[in-house]
Amino acid sequence: MKATLPALAGASVLSAYAALQVLGRTSGSTPAERRAALPGDALVPDAHLVTDHAVNVAASPDQVWPWLAQMGWHLGGYYTPRWVDRLMFPDNRPSLDHLDPMLVRDLGPGDVIPDGPPGTAAYVVVEAEAPHLLLLHSTTHVPPGWGERYGARISWTWCFLLTATAGGTRLHTRVRGHMQPRWFAAFYVATIVPADHLMATGMLRGIRCRAEESACRARLQPDPTSPVPRG
Repeated sequence: MKATLPALAGASVLSAYAALQVLGRTSGSTPAERRAALPGDALVPDAHLVTDHAVNVAASPDQVWPWLAQMGWHLGGYYTPRWVDRLMFPDNRPSLDHLDPMLVRDLGPGDVIPDGPPGTAAYVVVEAEAPHLLLLHSTTHVPPGWGERYGARISWTWCFLLTATAGGTRLHTRVRGHMQPRWFAAFYVATIVPADHLMATGMLRGIRCRAEESACRARLQPDPTSPVPRG
């Protein structure tokens, strides 16, 4: 029995890790979505890491898009749960629960979305077709000093596809990453993929909650062009 318990515990840990590897790549997405070609796939043709996540949002693409247009470090955040913000990004501001007109940008190719303090990680907009497509690319998501010390390199795309549905919007995200050298690729696959189950699904739920609440408020607001009823 004494020898069996550690073996069972080890098997449980391995099973849980294997499940997180699968969920980190697929949670929320359908097989058809994972098979579909998306903008940006060709930028990282030999990806070591590919994740697809998706969520249904009861709001139109026009109502979802502004939340993407203000996201970023010390901007709107990434709408992950507060405990994730505090644990993983203690130096960042909490994700906003409202749209800030000063932060909602008219994104276009070449615009930068910061993902850390100045001079560290950032995404560059490759394509922005509001309110349906946002494609980001980064070569900066390498731990500080690893590029100079170990020759670590990365090419990373992040695609947001918003498709109008009868109930609102289907929001599908895809990440593709190629890393060098091989040990760096193995490190990212081992750590980032399981974490992406929490990060990506938490972000999508955060966007859904905010967009649906905004859509609900918009429906409840009186139409200023409607005549005022007289009592």
